[in-house]
Amino acid sequence: MLRLPGANPRTPGHLISAADLTRDDAVLILDTAEEMARVADRPIKKLPTLRGRTVVNLFFEDSTRTRTSFEVAAKRLSADVINFSAKGSSVSKGESLKDTALTLEAMGADAVVIRHSASGAPYRLATSGWIDGAVVNAGDGTHEHPTQALLDAFTLRRRLVGADAGLGKDLDGVRVTIVGDVLHSRVARSNVLLLHTLGAHVTVVAPPTLVPVGVGAWPCTVSYDLDEALPETDAVMMLRVQRERMNAAFFPTEREYSRRYGLDTDRMNRMPDGALVMHPGPMNRGMEITAEVADSPRATIVEQVANGVSIRMAVLYLLLGGNEPAVSHHRPEESK
Repeated sequence: MLRLPGANPRTPGHLISAADLTRDDAVLILDTAEEMARVADRPIKKLPTLRGRTVVNLFFEDSTRTRTSFEVAAKRLSADVINFSAKGSSVSKGESLKDTALTLEAMGADAVVIRHSASGAPYRLATSGWIDGAVVNAGDGTHEHPTQALLDAFTLRRRLVGADAGLGKDLDGVRVTIVGDVLHSRVARSNVLLLHTLGAHVTVVAPPTLVPVGVGAWPCTVSYDLDEALPETDAVMMLRVQRERMNAAFFPTEREYSRRYGLDTDRMNRMPDGALVMHPGPMNRGMEITAEVADSPRATIVEQVANGVSIRMAVLYLLLGGNEPAVSHHRPEESK
């Protein structure tokens, strides 16, 4: 559901699921993000591309990293940004998603970036007819988080292939291992779908209690043994244990979980030379990942945050930029 430049500008585009992206769609976003990343090196870090457009961050769940990333991305493209938090708003007084959407439509929102605890809420917003603007899924329940998967793929391509050398390329043959609380992770689902589309081989590793029903239909391999998977991986992605979503005992103790599925220095040293350590954040240091590993040169965690801005700039540009010139056509002084 992603409309790319050259499509009918009167038909709003959306990014709801990583499954909506073809290989060419995903590579176009990664290549566009590479151009956007160069903006960060300029004295003036803004482009006029979305001047006069309004982007609304509609967050029904707490988030610092994702909301701030989208806000910075929109502002670097010169869009007007409205941050809408459910806490302290009419939503906390019982206002429905429909009424909130109609209010945003009346305000002239060109794009709505939505995070919601209910899986499917962004799809409902995009297909309801309540708003005319683009809808971007910033995380819905335990369903998906497509821009996180895109920034992870962008980080992998930059590290393993190179910023310039990677242009136009996918991740064909790259081996990625996703470890931890797969059951509650929207990041895991989106990454499996997108990485497969880009040609990567994905293995998910988790306790049996944290593997979702139906994972057999996912385009990945399932393993319960982290030590077996590590020597055959180019990147390991550690997932946060989401205690706030757990209403039962999914593993005996935190110590036992860490012993079997945590990434420490000893396990990292069993990975091939050059293999990467990733984490979508926020981290439970000492549980799924030790501080030494998180702060090691192999870790891409800080890069992922920076790359998130570039990816979200690319998504907003492709959804809202229409037939505007490419980033490389802008000179820094044009943004003053």
